[in-house]
Amino acid sequence: MTARADVEPIVRWVTRGARVLDLGCGDGALLRELWAAKQAPGYGVEIDDAEVVACIRNDVNVLQLDLESGLSAFRDDSFDFVILSETLQAIRHTELLLREMLRVGREAIVSFPNFGHWQARLQVMLGRMPVSRTLPYQWYDTPNVHLCTIADFESLCAKIGARIRDRVALSDGRAVERLPNLLASVVVYRLESGTRA
Repeated sequence: MTARADVEPIVRWVTRGARVLDLGCGDGALLRELWAAKQAPGYGVEIDDAEVVACIRNDVNVLQLDLESGLSAFRDDSFDFVILSETLQAIRHTELLLREMLRVGREAIVSFPNFGHWQARLQVMLGRMPVSRTLPYQWYDTPNVHLCTIADFESLCAKIGARIRDRVALSDGRAVERLPNLLASVVVYRLESGTRA
């Protein structure tokens, strides 16, 4: 299994044989993991040329699309799970994409670095933009455009009518039960549309 902390809950939540769409899939490693563990067929969506080539080399089905324009290439309920793994913070039109994920998928799984983590807060208090394992970029070269906290994300979910089915807050790969908005460096959510029967 890969070293990324968010992979374990994602693999656990995806059901055997589920149809998966992985947005911002990188080299396709997560889709390969889901196939190996759950025989879950999937497609990746990636914009970066080098990552698309890496997906093809890794025998992963990939479409080169820009997530910022939504998911109009996909019909409603085309997938069982739509995954946005550690990519949320790099999306400009966050609300649109979350709504689209819940339109094309029965469930959405979203993971992101928690900007409310105590180390990030401390660095800001000391007058610097945070740099850590989960936020590894300097302010001037970061692909991140929308950093958020657990509280921020849950407010957005309420606004768009997304029901939170499950949440795993993590620090150094271990689950955080108490004060997750302060102590978790990464969080993973399992969502469904509040309008589904």
